[in-house]
Amino acid sequence: MGKYEELESKYIINTYNRQPGFTPCLVRGEGSYAWDDHGKKYLDFLSGLAVNVVGHCHPAVVGAISKQAAMLIHTSNLYYGAPQAELAEILVTKTMEGGKVFFANSGAEVNEAAIKLARKNKKGRYKIITAHQSFHGRTMATITATGQSKYQEPFKPLLDGFSYASFNDLDSFEALVDEQTAAIMIEPIQGEGGVHVAEKDFIEGLREICSRENILLIFDEVQCGMGRTGKLWAFENWNAVPDIVTVAKGLGGGLPIGAMIAAEPYTEILQPGDHASTFGGNPVVCSAALAVMRVLMADGFLASAKDKGVLIKNELERFIHLYPEVASNFRGLGLICALELKQPLAKKIHERCTVGGLLINAIGDTTIRLLPPLTISEEELQDGLNILESVIKVLLK
Repeated sequence: MGKYEELESKYIINTYNRQPGFTPCLVRGEGSYAWDDHGKKYLDFLSGLAVNVVGHCHPAVVGAISKQAAMLIHTSNLYYGAPQAELAEILVTKTMEGGKVFFANSGAEVNEAAIKLARKNKKGRYKIITAHQSFHGRTMATITATGQSKYQEPFKPLLDGFSYASFNDLDSFEALVDEQTAAIMIEPIQGEGGVHVAEKDFIEGLREICSRENILLIFDEVQCGMGRTGKLWAFENWNAVPDIVTVAKGLGGGLPIGAMIAAEPYTEILQPGDHASTFGGNPVVCSAALAVMRVLMADGFLASAKDKGVLIKNELERFIHLYPEVASNFRGLGLICALELKQPLAKKIHERCTVGGLLINAIGDTTIRLLPPLTISEEELQDGLNILESVIKVLLK
């Protein structure tokens, strides 16, 4: 047992089940790479679970953090904050003109805010419809919204008013709508559920149902937003604008931040005292997020991310053709991808890739998830995919 593994075992509550076998202690990062405490180098196809969208320690992000930290680290939301106001402006203008933002520290917190807004929007309407295999966070409201019983069982009884329909099955959602329904909440691409992409008719049909029934449509883009699909927001791939979009993970470039962006008719629902966050809109974190947004909005950046997604898709489909006894199908859009396996080898592939210098993620026994930084080069992408292929080849021997 290494020094830091021993310290963690002794002093940190074990809520993160490390993958079996080799797990490094990462101490440094630059661009698409990270290094462990023994100096071993890893190509990062996980990006801190979709957080490091502009790679590790991007100079613009580091510079923004350093400059702001030397000026002012924290006050409180009793006062105005320049970085917070500037970030709100760019988020609204790039998302939904006339909207407004609530800042918090994580995806769970802004999903919680969206749930509270939806429930307050119309008195007596409190029900929220979400999807099976969804993931919306780990607070009591957001694990209730999460359509996976494994996250819910230890904490029952859950909050009342949540029901679950089948992702990409429009009829199953419509069947659950009644006079007490406040909102439908989905991830346009289910991340933790295995990278399942919404179909065009489904997502546009949800918009029609919500408009017709006068209920809110909430898109949780905590994982699939921030340019990961080749557009700033995943919903831009369809003709369906939500009433609320939530974002976190990649927004801070590595620092904790979440934002709930609400459309104009709903910007005054939450009033002073209804909701708050001590650290929400912190100057240092908002400065980092502004730097991230400027990188993403640079000419050609998002288009290049989309092209890199096509490269991964083509390579993983080649794997499926070459190794049909192992690989089953590809799922994804842009740089949020999954390779589905026919055999329960995901954790073994994860471990062997890590040993080989590639960081990936196993979801359950049969899904490999890839979330590389948007700044990764095509050469780096190919290097990582070569490592993945070499591991699959060895397992077939």
